[in-house]
Amino acid sequence: MWCGNLFAIVSIPFREVTVNTNMPDDPAFARYYRKHQQHLKLKGLQPKTVEAYSRAIRRIGNYFGARIDDLNSDQLLEYFTDLLECHSWSTVKLDLYGLKFFYTHVLDKPWQEVKLVKPPKTSRIPDILSVEEVHRLMAATDRLSYKVFFFALYSLGLRLGEGIRLTVADIDAKAMRVHVRNAKGNKDRLVPLPVNTLHVLRNFWSVHRHPHFLFPSRKRGLKNAALVDVPLDRGGIQCAMKAVVTDLGIKKNFMPFPAPQLRHPSARSRG
Repeated sequence: MWCGNLFAIVSIPFREVTVNTNMPDDPAFARYYRKHQQHLKLKGLQPKTVEAYSRAIRRIGNYFGARIDDLNSDQLLEYFTDLLECHSWSTVKLDLYGLKFFYTHVLDKPWQEVKLVKPPKTSRIPDILSVEEVHRLMAATDRLSYKVFFFALYSLGLRLGEGIRLTVADIDAKAMRVHVRNAKGNKDRLVPLPVNTLHVLRNFWSVHRHPHFLFPSRKRGLKNAALVDVPLDRGGIQCAMKAVVTDLGIKKNFMPFPAPQLRHPSARSRG
């Protein structure tokens, strides 16, 4: 039946900001942290965001000796200044957003915008793989799972996580479209399904025949792929891509697999 879908206050030394994201040894902080985890879960945030906000609270807790429920602007100035010495603006922003979430939802306190943190505006044009480079990349990938995965991401214009989460039921061969679920911003979207991509996915499914995942984990091999309970591993995909790119001598910087670089031009134009 599902086959039809497929076919159809006190700061500690600066060095702590650099390395210490362990859980502070403090009972009061532990209670706050558990509550923070509960709110993060109930707000339906993406796993990466949950981990980033959790890591931020642990790091800030270590910096201020586990006392973070009444921080003032001078303390925040000290913290973010030290943090920027050894981390990127991206980390600074995530720690700021994580702390804001903590004050708003855990402490239930009004949040005063921290105007002292203002990342510089940048405008970067990503390195884009040419069609010829994509063909070389596909040809040089010897693992069938990765070869089909790379082809599907390119032809459908998907991000890494979107491709990993694809299921058999997401492929609508009758309408020639793919249902991409829980994409950026926790939104779903529909993307066109090229005929060639449908043929490739059909052939690949006939090899592994997993009842749910379109790209099942390789941990038991393709012959036993139908028995696994998880999709392809993100780290394995990225390692495979890096190895192939290195072997081919492609110098463009598109690791670890951001969306725009490995998407077909027509897919990028659809947003």
